[in-house]
Amino acid sequence: MKKFPLIPFVFFVGTIVVFFACNQSTKPINSDETILKGSTSVLVDETLLPIVASQVEVFESLYEAKIKINAKSEAETLLALAKDTSKIAILSRKLNPEEEKVFASKKITPRTTVFATDAIAFIANQRNKDTLIALQEVVSFLKGMPNSSIKGLVFDNPNSSTVRYMNVLSGIKELPSKGIFSFKTNEEVIQFVSENEGMIGVVGVNWLMEPSLKMRPIVDKINILSVKGIGKTDYFAPTQNNLAEKKYPLARDLYIINCQGYSGLGMGFASFIAGEVGQRITLKSGLLPVKMPGRNIKIRKQIEKENK
Repeated sequence: MKKFPLIPFVFFVGTIVVFFACNQSTKPINSDETILKGSTSVLVDETLLPIVASQVEVFESLYEAKIKINAKSEAETLLALAKDTSKIAILSRKLNPEEEKVFASKKITPRTTVFATDAIAFIANQRNKDTLIALQEVVSFLKGMPNSSIKGLVFDNPNSSTVRYMNVLSGIKELPSKGIFSFKTNEEVIQFVSENEGMIGVVGVNWLMEPSLKMRPIVDKINILSVKGIGKTDYFAPTQNNLAEKKYPLARDLYIINCQGYSGLGMGFASFIAGEVGQRITLKSGLLPVKMPGRNIKIRKQIEKENK
């Protein structure tokens, strides 16, 4: 297993502050673009790729629209947004105050829409007997304290949202060098954990709820661990019900950030994700929608009439 060098997240934040700029305009570059027609690109935190891909697939099937997905680590996504690679980004956090100040200085008001609650999941090889883990044990391990039940922690990318989340939670600025392994994608983490006992993977739960055909047999070889929050006594799995009841300790909201500055596909896609159809897709994906979709109930007379 090869350890990849960890790039301090602080470097990317500094770079983002220097380059952050989304050129505000009153109309799209492509004059044919509307909120439901045209083409655009969306920057996506790689840990959120499955749910975004599902949303884009349905959106494109309903409208004359083409959306290109660019999946990157969180830090790389923000840097690309700063360099105007795309004017739309989907992240697991809002822009921080420092980033908002840069936007304000450019007279830019990004539109931020929350559309789901996601979770960070801990996974282990199925041969591991224990399917429970205490969050305090993970935090202590990240602070350099060895633990006999954790052979190593495996992350998707040193600049990912999962790394940032765990660093903030643990009160550390960067990951320790000992016992920490880093790949590039969530799929690689799942693959490695499925082949190695004792390793604890840290991934976005959506990768486990909606695995690709290629990943399904691999996901079947791992267990999703139930987690005991710090100072708590009970263990909870990252299920929709536990997210809704705020019992799972590693939940996070998901946001679409639109910097287009005009009524383009960014606005249309954000409205779609937060609307009835988009929320149904979120519900089906295993994540928690912001608004619970209504149920269409037909009365008997209506059914009989339709069947005549």
